[in-house]
Amino acid sequence: MSKKPINIAIIGLGFGAEFIPIYQKHPLANMYAICQRNQEKAEAIGKAFGIEHVYTDYDELLKDPNIDAVHINTPIQNHAEQSLKALRAGKHVACTVPMATTVEECRQIVAETERSGLTYMMMETVVYSREFLFVKEMYEKGKLGKIQFLRASHQQEMAGWPGYWEGLPPMHYATHCVGPVLALPKGEAEYVSCLGSGRIDENLIPKYGSPFAIETCHIKLKDSDLAAEVTRSLFNTARQYRESFDVYGSKKSFEWTLIEHEDSVIHTGEVPERVKIPDYAHLLPDEIASFTTQGVYDQDENQHLSFIQGSGHGGSHPHLVHEFLVALTDERAPYPDARQSANITCVGILAHESAMEGGKIKHLPEFTLSKK
Repeated sequence: MSKKPINIAIIGLGFGAEFIPIYQKHPLANMYAICQRNQEKAEAIGKAFGIEHVYTDYDELLKDPNIDAVHINTPIQNHAEQSLKALRAGKHVACTVPMATTVEECRQIVAETERSGLTYMMMETVVYSREFLFVKEMYEKGKLGKIQFLRASHQQEMAGWPGYWEGLPPMHYATHCVGPVLALPKGEAEYVSCLGSGRIDENLIPKYGSPFAIETCHIKLKDSDLAAEVTRSLFNTARQYRESFDVYGSKKSFEWTLIEHEDSVIHTGEVPERVKIPDYAHLLPDEIASFTTQGVYDQDENQHLSFIQGSGHGGSHPHLVHEFLVALTDERAPYPDARQSANITCVGILAHESAMEGGKIKHLPEFTLSKK
């Protein structure tokens, strides 16, 4: 792409509205359009943020030749279809997690990016959180030594969330714990084995046919001596919300805090010490650096909106936007690109299949273009 500002359209304006001012302030972007099925809400958000192009029909939005890229923030069952439609319409895609809900959908998205030459990025928050950036910096400076093992967890209580979440297999939404254990060593999953444990409420089981309260998966990394373990729970498990990862190295190890807002721990040999995680706003353009630590609604006229959520997700939102825009501008692959996103997503999909089959090993597909 040329160096002209990239015209961005955001699809889905619940969580998605968090990103509007970040794109508005980023020097590489033009926050061009928004799309929300509810016309009244769409128009209110468009007015509040001064966005001229407001759509209620996604297919109509994709016909706009001025849109360069879409950022999809809709429910998970829509991600694959909407990503494929955008790619086929000639638009680059940034999509919230997960990439898709089936291996075949992941394969189709990878194939479409290869056919079209367009860019796809899954907006995985944890790999741009300040905690991950801190550990990544330690690793790249050699402070961890050789990585020996990685572990991550994502535990959450989804009772009361929208109906499509009810009974969701834990590993079907596993990217927040799979992402960091693959991203730090820049690895790819080769095969997985997963066990399910416990049982959720009987009324939650029929929708997806998944009985497990917790699923825990071992991942073998390809062309590496490394393995990782990830744990996921969604219902009927007592635990404070937690997205975490631990890294065990030959020189130092990092363990995520057990309780939110307490300090994480670094082990040097057998000596532990608590550590304050710094912010990483210095990696960003000045125009969007503040979004790592404060809410996006920083203008008085926007305060009436009901979805003031704060930066959240370890300050990752501006880092995600910056990675996507710089990748487009520099004509390079973002992290994670389509293949990497498919590998991360399919770890969870195949892990649940493994759990349903008593821990059977499941190999990840290669995600190559079909030879039609």
